[in-house]
Amino acid sequence: MTAELVRGQNHPLAQARLEIRVSAGKPIVAGATLSDEHGTVHGVEWVAHPGSPTLPGLEVSKQAAADHRLACDLDALPESVHRVSVLLALPSGAGGPVRFGAVAAPFVAVTGLDGSEVASYTITGLDAESAVVALELYRRQGAWKVRAVGQGYAGGLAELLADQGLPQAHQLAGSINEAVAKGLARAVAAPPPRTADGDRSRQAAAPALGQDQGGSGPTSQGVSGHVPPPHHGHPSGQAGATASGAPEHAAPQVGHPGGPAQADPSAVTQPAVAGAGDSVNYSHPGRQAAAPPSPPPTAPPAQPGQPAQPVAGDATGWSMEERLYNQVWGMFEDLARATAAYRSAVDFAESRMEQELDRALSDPRSRIGGQGDAAREAARAKHAQLVDRAREALDRDLAQLTAEAEVVEPALPPAFARWDNPVWHGYRVPMEIPMALRLGDLQLPESDGLSIPMLVRLPLERGLWIDSGRAGSLDDSLADSDELRRLAMDSAVAHAARLLAVYPAGEYTVQVIDPAGSGASSLAPLASTGVLGGPPAVGAAGVNDMLARLTQRVDLVQMAIRGGVADSLPADLDTAEQLLIVNDFPHGFDDRAVTQLRYLADEGPAVGVHLMLVADREDAAAYGPLLDPLWRSLLRLTPVPDDHLADPWVGHAWTYDPSRVPPGSQVLQHVLTQVAAARRSWNR
Repeated sequence: MTAELVRGQNHPLAQARLEIRVSAGKPIVAGATLSDEHGTVHGVEWVAHPGSPTLPGLEVSKQAAADHRLACDLDALPESVHRVSVLLALPSGAGGPVRFGAVAAPFVAVTGLDGSEVASYTITGLDAESAVVALELYRRQGAWKVRAVGQGYAGGLAELLADQGLPQAHQLAGSINEAVAKGLARAVAAPPPRTADGDRSRQAAAPALGQDQGGSGPTSQGVSGHVPPPHHGHPSGQAGATASGAPEHAAPQVGHPGGPAQADPSAVTQPAVAGAGDSVNYSHPGRQAAAPPSPPPTAPPAQPGQPAQPVAGDATGWSMEERLYNQVWGMFEDLARATAAYRSAVDFAESRMEQELDRALSDPRSRIGGQGDAAREAARAKHAQLVDRAREALDRDLAQLTAEAEVVEPALPPAFARWDNPVWHGYRVPMEIPMALRLGDLQLPESDGLSIPMLVRLPLERGLWIDSGRAGSLDDSLADSDELRRLAMDSAVAHAARLLAVYPAGEYTVQVIDPAGSGASSLAPLASTGVLGGPPAVGAAGVNDMLARLTQRVDLVQMAIRGGVADSLPADLDTAEQLLIVNDFPHGFDDRAVTQLRYLADEGPAVGVHLMLVADREDAAAYGPLLDPLWRSLLRLTPVPDDHLADPWVGHAWTYDPSRVPPGSQVLQHVLTQVAAARRSWNR
């Protein structure tokens, strides 16, 4: 199963011989640096680039290209090498783009020699940068991992190499650019791309919007994010937020189970108005897998001239849950593509109007009399006609998607459903873990109220950060920081309750750190029903004790797995997955506790320990960049609507709307009571 990474996320590497595939849509330079345990590159002989493409255990491309394949043998690397950084840069002086914000978001995948993907990453959020560290392979405790980095440099290769400690950075950057220029002079132009309908071969994500989030917000992950590429869910964003708060891909752990796939960039980047009028293509990659034993539901025959009626579960899958999951993902991708086509058509109409005005007014004679006014009116009329045609196509696609959503939403199982869905009234504790979990809804400005469920795959592959700060919030009415903190904690409790509800009895435990006790009112539903693993940890002593126990659990399970003795864990060790809710961070945390928390966020998910951090980043500003890796490793969610997520295909900024319990509803109490009763029966 491919891991769709977002910025800061890592993934273990089980193979030593790997291939790193890069796709960018435009010719770029690909290289790699070798560095020690401190990340320092000691000389030009530690850099593989087009002028010197081969190093021990590493080989890169010899010239700039839109697609690259880099070979890496981790066992053949020198013992002093602890990190391999994959670098991408735009060729200088080649007449092409000079910043990554003007090109498609680069896509990077780590594969085995058989072509099977191990991990992939769509680099989003780039703008003025002309060089970027895409990802790094690093060695920790004798094991190799891959981490999505996405660190860009506006100063190009020279600034990038200097940042890695290379003394001859400027001289080497000049040599690389010279070698690339020679290679481009010898290059043969590529044939025109195929434009066959439905072609979704993974090339490169479409240009990002604003923050260049490859991504479809849905991703991402699709939405880079990842809102999520396939196999983890929707935006991940990206997605968690970047250090500057810009949208990032999600996905994050978002996607469809059918394997990774990217939208064809030509479907959203070509300014052809005729294409904008086409209907949404519902052939989602996840729906092209082998047919399941029983066919999915089929829609009744459509009347002549009328669109087919949507049916819940109208997607490929081995179960109704998988069909619905694939259908939701397909709806998300279709909305991203339809909106991208509309925006592309509008951009084309505006560009065409400007060109026509320039041509009409370039002749001084046309400025005399009424010729100039007539030209302006004609250009504006044509612009309005093109925009109206694009809007008609978008409205038609939105109507079809809305009809599908109205059918799908009531049919969703509890793990995928909103809290106001009647399915919760008949809730029973499940016997197995579902495929995914709903964290909220995703919308676009043009979607006219249409929202797509934001589903993330289970088990969670990264922690969650419920942002209790005001930065970037779309709800200006909430100016009270105390109210935002309360809403953030309420949101965390709702997410925790949903996780408890979708896991079988005894297979999920929730622990809480609330140093000052400020979250007591929000935690009341969990505490009163007895579903917590223990009383919330309060004070500095409670914080240290809780973190020490969970850190010890991670260490024990890691050692048992590496030693092949997973069945020899201590009898008193709780083998259920653990969720740690941390409220009001960093209050009550000393330096040692902060280090332990970072360790849990980084290493915990792989062994069943998950983190849910309720915090305002400004409160931890005193730690400076020390906590940047922590924030980047978590999927940022908000207690109020916010447009911080982006997709990995076309860079839409998606508005995330959290999943709320309806005011006055007893559904949360009902569900948690059922969970507590099932847990008591299981413990007997």
